[in-house]
Amino acid sequence: MKPVKKTKAEEPELEPLCCCEYIDRNGEKNHVAACLCDCQDLDEGCDRWITCKSVQPETCEKIMDTISDRLRIPWLRGAKKVNISILPPLFLLPVFLRVASWHFLLGAVVLTSLPVLALWYYYLTHRRKEQTLFFLSLGLFSLGYMYYVFLQEVVPKGRVGPTRLALLSCGLLLILFALYRAKKNPAPNDRALSGSQVECLNRKGPEKPKGFPGADLSGGLNNRAPKDETKDSPRTSAGSPAKGKEDWCAKCQLVRPARAWHCRICGICVRRMDHHCVWINSCVGESNHQAFILALLVFLLTSVYGITLTLDTICTDRSVFTALFYCPGVYANYSSALCFTCVWYSVIITGSMAYIFLIQLINISYNVTEREVQQALRQKTGRRLLCGLIVDTGQYNRGFLRNWHQFSTLGTHPFHHPAEDIV
Repeated sequence: MKPVKKTKAEEPELEPLCCCEYIDRNGEKNHVAACLCDCQDLDEGCDRWITCKSVQPETCEKIMDTISDRLRIPWLRGAKKVNISILPPLFLLPVFLRVASWHFLLGAVVLTSLPVLALWYYYLTHRRKEQTLFFLSLGLFSLGYMYYVFLQEVVPKGRVGPTRLALLSCGLLLILFALYRAKKNPAPNDRALSGSQVECLNRKGPEKPKGFPGADLSGGLNNRAPKDETKDSPRTSAGSPAKGKEDWCAKCQLVRPARAWHCRICGICVRRMDHHCVWINSCVGESNHQAFILALLVFLLTSVYGITLTLDTICTDRSVFTALFYCPGVYANYSSALCFTCVWYSVIITGSMAYIFLIQLINISYNVTEREVQQALRQKTGRRLLCGLIVDTGQYNRGFLRNWHQFSTLGTHPFHHPAEDIV
């Protein structure tokens, strides 16, 4: 006689949320209209600030957590949370640029302070290992605001024809498309290797474990062995405990192939990780490195073209390079002053992206990632050329053409090396 299965007690269904209701961080139903109610942490912080007493860092963190949890917009089936880090660029950037357009000295102060503030916020979030949408919001809003100023202030002057405007608009659309492709987070591997499997692997020897698809424990099928290894220091076997510990990620519970790293900000292991880019709020790895390079290239070309068109409009009797540093009478008219300020803001951003693009080209030419470069600098290994601008670890470098061929085929199929290069 078959045992009768006990039916589970039916859990009471939650009432559907209206557009202004949400479930807060404490698991309780709350309303958008009650965002200013029951704020003990905020009241305590304001009282200490009014009485000139120091506010504890823990209190500030609680206040920010409360604000980020209650900052929501009405939406279907419940209010949606708004990430507070996307809001500052939307308000501060137009204000700063318009204030900088009032006078030359104000422009110099504002345009100098903006990169300093951005670097300070970067180191603040990078030290805490936190994800932030601030730089992604700043980049996208900068693109939109520069294009808006171009349409409102430059195009009506009559020196930019429909063809040039269409070309600039196409460049902007290509930037957004490339950013969309680069923004795709590298998907974490679903197949993990447990700790007991690792111990079994260490006992049995070189047996292929589960982990990233197409990679053994050492990752040797897709990567070249180091050149600096000597006969006195034999290679570590794939099944040795030391190698297993080196390639095993305790956070993701999987075995990583060579050149894969765990990102503490994204919380996943990324195959052939280059770096974590704050401008796209994602890691740059094997799956999106090509789209990242494409986004940088299209941005540089579009930005230089837009700067050229703007300077050619507001300083008609001078060359582009001369007008960038000497354009008399540009602050006599507020419209031309705003355009000139936006040009210099674009120049600062373009120069920063050009440096990143140059470093990426050098790393691809030597087949190294930014993560490997930083590790080589810390361990004082590899060759340093041009005052450290070029770092060649010599581990995966197979020549200029073969390095670029391997980069062009990332994510399409495994890159097979000769048999003598397999670890």
